[in-house]
Amino acid sequence: MASITIEIQDAQLQKLQQLAQENGISLEDLLRASIDEWLGYPKSEFVQASSYVLKKNAKLYRRLA
Repeated sequence: MASITIEIQDAQLQKLQQLAQENGISLEDLLRASIDEWLGYPKSEFVQASSYVLKKNAKLYRRLA
């Protein structure tokens, strides 16, 4: 199994620790579950949502370019 290290703000860590405690799981298990959820997220729904956002904001993106 591989491991990674990331830096997060103290406030974020506290919120994650509280969420893990409220759910009766370790912080590591909470993060693993979140990663599993992201990896299992149906790609078609993501593509559909991103297409909607791109179409909705197309004029704004052109002005910002």
